[in-house]
Amino acid sequence: MKQLTAEERAFFDLVGRAVLANPFGAERAEIDDLIAKLYSTEKGQTSVDLAVQEVERRVHRMEQQGRAGVAQYQGEDRQKLFYALLFLFFHLYAPRLDELIVEQLADGDRDMPVPFAKEMIAWLSGHGFTHPESLRYLEITFQIRRAFFFIRQNLVGRSPCMRQLREKLWNNVVTHNLDWYERYLWNRMEDFSTLLLGPTGAGKGTAAAAIGRSAYIPFDEKKGCFVISFASSFTALNLSQFPEALIESELFGHKKGAFTGAVEDYKGVFQRCSPYGAIFLDEIGEVRQNIQIKLLQVLQERSFTPVGSHQHQRFSGRIIAATNRPLEELRANKILRDDFFYRLSSDVIEIPSLAQRIQEDPVELEDLLNHTVDRILGNPTAELKALLLKAITKQLGTDYSWPGNVRELEQCVRQVLLNRTYKPWLSAAPATARDRMAAGMAQGTLDAQALLTGYCFCLYQRLGTYEAVSRQVQLDRRTVKKYIEEGKERFG
Repeated sequence: MKQLTAEERAFFDLVGRAVLANPFGAERAEIDDLIAKLYSTEKGQTSVDLAVQEVERRVHRMEQQGRAGVAQYQGEDRQKLFYALLFLFFHLYAPRLDELIVEQLADGDRDMPVPFAKEMIAWLSGHGFTHPESLRYLEITFQIRRAFFFIRQNLVGRSPCMRQLREKLWNNVVTHNLDWYERYLWNRMEDFSTLLLGPTGAGKGTAAAAIGRSAYIPFDEKKGCFVISFASSFTALNLSQFPEALIESELFGHKKGAFTGAVEDYKGVFQRCSPYGAIFLDEIGEVRQNIQIKLLQVLQERSFTPVGSHQHQRFSGRIIAATNRPLEELRANKILRDDFFYRLSSDVIEIPSLAQRIQEDPVELEDLLNHTVDRILGNPTAELKALLLKAITKQLGTDYSWPGNVRELEQCVRQVLLNRTYKPWLSAAPATARDRMAAGMAQGTLDAQALLTGYCFCLYQRLGTYEAVSRQVQLDRRTVKKYIEEGKERFG
């Protein structure tokens, strides 16, 4: 068996840490910077590009020496080279995988061939991976690239809350530890349901689509394509748009004759969903408790029964749900049954409002405006973007609260393009104490006294009595009352 040099071990150890780190987290950026600074001499490129070039240079040298195959090593040396090769493999094929993603989105449900799949498998096999390993890492590489593509492309923004959102969405797809995911969880993610919270128009559907289109999908070598199109693996259903009498049928389907008007069998979303797919149930807070009980059965037993049938059917996909109601309201008012809520909330992710994003970083508006204009017009000039930004900020001011969030911004852009002006149709809701506290924390303007004052006041608004707040924060009633009165002055 061969051995790595001490210098190679140190370098490949860094690369392995980069592979396992969340690409949207601070740790990954620090590792890429470190690799670029320590080992690369070229300037004018991103840290990621420099890191890839350095890995490629070292692997190429090892290839020339006949020592670049993982099967030639054992123990820690094998593991370090293993991660380095996967790092290089991912970045070598990323451009073509991105092209495949774009083509598949345009083509829809058809299972598209992957003309370079044999080349990918041969590359891994040529570096000591077994054929089953090569096939497996082709599948996981495409999954990881899809997750990166949809999170990076569709959830833009430099604000801290958006950076945190991207990091959370990545964890939701492949967990916080890629090694754990690959070893234990890659075929178990349907057991991890997700609840998305956030105001109307903030982007819950976009976040859900990023999760739903990034599931693991096997590759069919004989056909030369993945077993299903990721574009057809995600199904969204807005529960608030259906009458109560039809929601059960839309979810679970029905048999012919099950009720008046059921003139033929109908497949609901759970029947239509692929085993490798995901269902997005928007406005989950609007469904009756009897439907929640049936959804709970799907989550717990992975089975359901169509209306008018006694035959149980299996569901193997993943469930993502969303509501615009605050979590406190859902729990306090028993809008969601406790058992249903706890089974649904393997992961709870909050989508920030546009106002919060802009409060944390005012340049966020410009970034999102540019992204929106690009999507609407294709490839507009920088001059047009600047004119739109100037018109919008002049008419609305820098403190406009965007009550319709990202969805309102999109329509604002269209109205300005058509009419040169934008007139909001909804009056902005007044900022709550929670909003003011969030803004203060984002801007770093709150001291410890203000934090405690604001927290007590927010608790008082929710719990209703000094005694309840006192028990929650474990302070005496008189102190709590003083903080709450100060909170009314500052945050009320």
